Amino acid sequence: MQMISRPCPLCADTDDSRVFAKSNFDFSALDAFAFASRKLPEYMHYRLVECPICDVLYASPVPTDSELSQAYHEAAFDSREEARFAAQVYGSFLPRIRSRLPDTRGALDIGAGDGAFLEELLDAGFTDVVGVEPSAAPIASASPRVQPLLKQGFFRADDYAASSFALITCFQTLEHLSDPIEMCRAAQRLLKPGGAMFVIAHDRRSLSARVLGTKSPIFDIEHLQLFSPDSARQLLERAGFTDVELDAVVNRYPLHYWAKLFPFPKPVKLPLVRALKQSRVGTFPLQIPAGNLAAIGWKRSANA
Repeated sequence: MQMISRPCPLCADTDDSRVFAKSNFDFSALDAFAFASRKLPEYMHYRLVECPICDVLYASPVPTDSELSQAYHEAAFDSREEARFAAQVYGSFLPRIRSRLPDTRGALDIGAGDGAFLEELLDAGFTDVVGVEPSAAPIASASPRVQPLLKQGFFRADDYAASSFALITCFQTLEHLSDPIEMCRAAQRLLKPGGAMFVIAHDRRSLSARVLGTKSPIFDIEHLQLFSPDSARQLLERAGFTDVELDAVVNRYPLHYWAKLFPFPKPVKLPLVRALKQSRVGTFPLQIPAGNLAAIGWKRSANA
């Protein structure tokens, strides 16, 4: 892949002297799941730089947008079960958000995968629900209830009318975007006055990230940047959101998935995960604060 250098994707600072980690990747070693969600970690990453201004950890140089677009379009998908568990956890935030929204007409999920969260939105009473997802495989595996609501491709603000959504969500997707702040600004324009943007992101300052270091699965070939609570707040505020709320996420997944994420040696991990998937113990769901953060930003209401 052709690689290009870039400044900080949040504040555009060009000081790249604070190198967090040197590049560690081999494109020839990647398989069809390299750009898929909830995959087996390869523990590869680009050169990672800490921004001294806004606390973003970002990759530079990175592949071009066109090459990344092709990689996501062709990515495989085999994480339907894990997507359901994640959607249920994210859905637990909806009552709190819904109570402040102007209405429940219009909800957009960016990076929707197989549409698992669209079902949570429908169950919560949202109407005119839509999801956008660049990869073909997860859409093909979506349930009949939401498959017609999924649009394949990358998010383009021009595809939607301004002030047409009460809620826009974006889960574990900000890390993958070459220009995350522009996406948030576009989302802000698409929201109705009083609407909200709800994002979930990996927290690079979390305990698990600090303990595991670059063996944490958040350091991955897919991730072009990683946020902290401070930089996540800055991202939404710079995009025009107010009253930004931050919260830790307690994830809930089956034991076999937690084993998949943990940095066991590969000769141990593969048979262990396989055995857990085939056992009752391995299907037992565990709740663990795995280092994700939730951020909710509000578009100023017309009366404010």
